[in-house]
Amino acid sequence: MHTRLTWICHGPTSANREGRFPLNEPLEQSAVADTAALAERLQRADHVKSSPAIAALQTAEVLNLTAAADPKLADMDYGRWKGRPLADLQAKEPDALIQWMTDPDAAPHGGESLSRLQARIAGWMEDQQAFDGHIIAITNATVIRAAILHVMRAPPSSFWLADIEPLALLRMSFDGRRWALRFSR
Repeated sequence: MHTRLTWICHGPTSANREGRFPLNEPLEQSAVADTAALAERLQRADHVKSSPAIAALQTAEVLNLTAAADPKLADMDYGRWKGRPLADLQAKEPDALIQWMTDPDAAPHGGESLSRLQARIAGWMEDQQAFDGHIIAITNATVIRAAILHVMRAPPSSFWLADIEPLALLRMSFDGRRWALRFSR
């Protein structure tokens, strides 16, 4: 059994550019050409799965991939922080923001905690282990960070150490025993 998993971070949205927690917004128009260029780097996939977010589904469409929306690949639920700029939270709710960034079980925004997100993504990855083939998963940076921590068995404090740019591509493989990161050209 050999599962190959290619993660793709969806293309840029206004939330990326404006430094705010995302809403369910579309790709920026300028992202379409950059997204299409990524298609040359992709290998044929047996399954393509996507976050249900508009930007993820549009990224799949621009890449000419037919993706099945999977709610388990959705971005973290940011609760009442959805759409709010990070700078606004730093000014108005600094203690809540620090708590959220330092305590993986905290959810001061009323949404999902980092530990719940990590458990959800670890469970999704375990479900994929039974598949012998190549899966492409199109989602957002927080989900990909959670997947990296799962594979590396890294502590939750490592979550903030991985910068995932829009349209980043990351490969992983499962050999029947364990997941591993795969670096290639």
